[in-house]
Amino acid sequence: MDICAAVNLVFEFLWTLIKVNYETLRGVCKTILPNEPKDVKDDVVLITGTGHGIGREMALRFARLGAILVCVDINAASNDETARMIRQEKGRAHTYQCDVTDRTAVMQLKEKVCREVGDVAILVNNAGIMPCKPILDQTENEIRLMNNININANIWMIQAFLPNMIARNYGHIVAMSSMAGLMGLRNLVPYCGSKFAVRGIMESLAVELRDDPRGLTGIKFTTIYPYIVDTGLCQKPRIRFQQLMKVLGAGEAADMIVDAVRKEIIEMTLPPELHFMNRYIYRLLPFEAACLWNDFFNTGCDAHD
Repeated sequence: MDICAAVNLVFEFLWTLIKVNYETLRGVCKTILPNEPKDVKDDVVLITGTGHGIGREMALRFARLGAILVCVDINAASNDETARMIRQEKGRAHTYQCDVTDRTAVMQLKEKVCREVGDVAILVNNAGIMPCKPILDQTENEIRLMNNININANIWMIQAFLPNMIARNYGHIVAMSSMAGLMGLRNLVPYCGSKFAVRGIMESLAVELRDDPRGLTGIKFTTIYPYIVDTGLCQKPRIRFQQLMKVLGAGEAADMIVDAVRKEIIEMTLPPELHFMNRYIYRLLPFEAACLWNDFFNTGCDAHD
């Protein structure tokens, strides 16, 4: 029995190695030749934080592709303005005011959206805030609010809208992490923690659904890691090499995000080349060596209120 078990283990290892190499090669091919953009016409797309910035720009772009937009924001006036802009372009938009940190309010939102619009096909957890100051200067209320918006709201929205996606075996969940969710930066210690958490939520959710015996292959995931986007969150960006690592406009960022969602790209940094710099250079180096590269590039956010 011991010999048989050993032989089986060897065969299992070799078969796993073959599958790993196949998936690695397939991943490389998809990076070089990504999927054709999927059609989102008539899909219900719910985006949080649509009152301004990237959220508004994503809503406009999905609407132009024929999607039905569900715009969610705590600020009703700015959210209504986004919907008005969509309708001026002959798009379809519905607005809902919701505090996404309130789980009860999120569950009520889900019931209203399903009843009044339909099942959500694409959920974009975009709402977030970014206190930017040394950790000892950040107040308890600032940190708690940031974690409620940046972390807990993601979970409440997933718990609300994932069940219908599972029932249909169709859907796409998009999360906004950050380059601060891939590497530590000064003045952003709690924020980095929240964005590392978003990355963990999305990775583990993908694993959980992959292992589900119901075969939920129709549900896709995309996590976005922006560098610095001109949305007002980062008021004092510090960039040594402006041409190499420029600040993106909200519209530029939205173009890339919508394209990534339509091509079902699992992870994307903004700009895209930073993904490879982080994964294959920064993460392979010892901590002090990586810090020296950070010193050389000298990018980040200076403290501000």
